[in-house]
Amino acid sequence: MASEASKERFDLRRLLASAENASPIAAVHVLAGELAESLHASHVSLLIANFSGDAVVRLSHVSAGAELRDGHNERVESIPLVGPYKRVLWSQQLEVVHDGDEWVALVPVSERGDAIGILELSLQRQPDGVTVEHLHAAAHALAYVLIASRRHTDLFEWAQRDIPFSIAAEIQRRLLPSAYTAEGGPFTIAGWLEPSHSAGGDTFDYSIDREHLYASITDAMGHSVEAAMLATLTVSTLRNSRRLLASPLEEANTANAGLKANARDDQFVTGLLMRVRLADGSVEVVNAGHPLPYLLRAGEPVSLPLRTEAPLGVQRGSYDAQAFQLQPGDRLLLITDGYLERNAARIDIESVLVEGRARHPRQVVQELARNVLHVTGGKLRDDATAVCIDWFGPSGTREATGGASRARATDLSDSTSPLAPR
Repeated sequence: MASEASKERFDLRRLLASAENASPIAAVHVLAGELAESLHASHVSLLIANFSGDAVVRLSHVSAGAELRDGHNERVESIPLVGPYKRVLWSQQLEVVHDGDEWVALVPVSERGDAIGILELSLQRQPDGVTVEHLHAAAHALAYVLIASRRHTDLFEWAQRDIPFSIAAEIQRRLLPSAYTAEGGPFTIAGWLEPSHSAGGDTFDYSIDREHLYASITDAMGHSVEAAMLATLTVSTLRNSRRLLASPLEEANTANAGLKANARDDQFVTGLLMRVRLADGSVEVVNAGHPLPYLLRAGEPVSLPLRTEAPLGVQRGSYDAQAFQLQPGDRLLLITDGYLERNAARIDIESVLVEGRARHPRQVVQELARNVLHVTGGKLRDDATAVCIDWFGPSGTREATGGASRARATDLSDSTSPLAPR
């Protein structure tokens, strides 16, 4: 049977071994070659989501002697995030497109809900159920290969940059978590930072241990390198405290003392530091001069009666820890004041939350970023950052995707949307 033959051809262990034996730069290319051979694909490539969130990029190698791009033997093809590419990346569902004499499978490459990119394969026939299972497994393996390989090379980072980074932007990016999205049983968290032209001091961060989800969002005063350096001091102090299992109150007091000791008297950082107990959804929070979070409960906005204290670096004495309770189905949104300044304030954040209540947190924070770019004409006066947390509750867990949701072959649509030339 064709399915049994396909099953015998596909060997995940061989795929991973081939990637491991290749150099970090070639690992993805080698894995693609193995897939092409095992599935008789005429074309296999990885499309990586760019940093702006509006395109995917295909990275390919140019042979020696060919025309080089800016002196490099790598070529980036940027594909606008529209049509099937957008649907696959946003929905995290595999899609098959009939393109001439071939069937093109677009498979989301994800790890715990973090949408890394799309695996694109050209096949001679529409994939059956067994082949679809193989494609999901291969895309999931590819996500881990890419995560492991990029620790050793700048190649993938270079491909994702549609515009050059300033020094301040480079510093700022190093302060963000390596994955902007994480799905972990009772919760999903996603963040997005839309930088201003001069790169302000916004950051967001999160971490998960056995008992808690830690999340923070901070905004260092000023712009450019000065703000980035102040943010570096703050985030490094917060992470150091967190890794000593400090509570949000202890984190805030330590960061406040660190800023007073090492920053100028006129420098400060606003921040919202929180810790969610995974067993019951109880939240500890410290609000250091930061905009209040938004809470969506049963699809409707609900006010959180939280006090606002002085920013980090200004507070005299200890902060006060506050508490509130999350209920299954709640959505929590944290923002920086880049969403509240002048033209940006025209965005009705509560309406965006209500209208997008069925969307993934990853989609919510990116939609907010697109809105702020639209209303400001792309000229942000300050960074605009958002963190969205969905709470499902310990007994109402939603299975983490760990890649694409598994669709049956009978569920695959024959889309006629145009594809980018390969």
